Amino acid sequence: MANGEHFLEVAHWQHRKHGQVVPGDVFLSRRIKEEDRVISVLSDGLGSGIKASVLATLTATMAAKFIENYTDVKQTAEVVLDTLPVCSVRKISYSTFTIVDIDTAGHTRVVEHGNPTYVLLRNGRALGVPKQNIKLDRWHDREVFFSEFNAEVGDYLLVFSDGVTQAAIGSRGMPMGWGVENVVRFAGDLVRRKTEVSANELAQALADAALALDDFVPKDDISAAAIYLRQPRRLLLLTGPPFARAKDHELAEQLRTFPGRKVICGGTTANIVGREWGRQVVMALDPYATAEPPISRLAGVDLITEGTLTLGRLADAMEKGFVRERAPRNAVGLLAAELLDSDLIQFVVGTRINEAHQDPDIPMELEIRRHLVARIARVLEQKYLKETHTKYI
Repeated sequence: MANGEHFLEVAHWQHRKHGQVVPGDVFLSRRIKEEDRVISVLSDGLGSGIKASVLATLTATMAAKFIENYTDVKQTAEVVLDTLPVCSVRKISYSTFTIVDIDTAGHTRVVEHGNPTYVLLRNGRALGVPKQNIKLDRWHDREVFFSEFNAEVGDYLLVFSDGVTQAAIGSRGMPMGWGVENVVRFAGDLVRRKTEVSANELAQALADAALALDDFVPKDDISAAAIYLRQPRRLLLLTGPPFARAKDHELAEQLRTFPGRKVICGGTTANIVGREWGRQVVMALDPYATAEPPISRLAGVDLITEGTLTLGRLADAMEKGFVRERAPRNAVGLLAAELLDSDLIQFVVGTRINEAHQDPDIPMELEIRRHLVARIARVLEQKYLKETHTKYI
């Protein structure tokens, strides 16, 4: 999410414990658009499997709701701990949690109970952040820490479960596990080596490294999350010709001057832009471009696909849960990658009816296009925490 100047990229990656159907860790993020805030919670259910998952989900949901409403940190922690059952043997709650409340100005609050300490990386190096030990009236034996600070553009906030820090535990080289210091060293090296590495890539790298240390047979649920405060990446997506042909030049000029990535969905729209720019639209010659729907090329545009068919398949894929690593390099996969690599996404939807496709008195194609764009925008905002705007022309 962004305030126009800064953007919060939030991503997480998980590997469930070997032999389990679901992970016992839960990572939940909630975007509060009107306040430019993101609330993220990593909760680790005691043990593993379905029971741990249910209790971790309960913890994360409650914690996010309380913090969203600016409930006192002490009260939030006590209510969560009061709600959770306690292990009769180990005398500890069935779920730990780390809550991060951050806005696009960088103001950050973090509440921790039981998870490995979070890490604030700046220029690839961990910063020490003062923490307050919150004394709970009804839970004298529980440690809850609170910290508040201002993050800067370029900072990464890393949160992970003990499945990361305890990876390789009991091995000859790491009898005590990977440990926070080694996790910090690994993440810092990656950030310094690869400038502006995405939160998604950093979270995946941490989780995959822990998995490798466990010889790809995880002994515990592995969860890693990253929050990255940075300048927003912008994308403009055009689909459909303008209602009035007199607007063709305006549409093409808007695309030409846009300060970011440029995508066109629709052959008619692409031909309008090509005509106005005095350039030719050509079919792509890439080996994967022969699959339906097709891909075209136009100098000055990053991607051109077919229109409603591509948008429909994209909406279906993203609503089901798009996995980039398994996506084919076809029009849908490439379009999804463009959207997920961007932060501020502007949809410009043309409202002219394509007479070649249908009776112009029945504007079904236009309604389909509007509906598809609305579906895609909704899933981008709710599932991927992007900021979208839609304009009709």
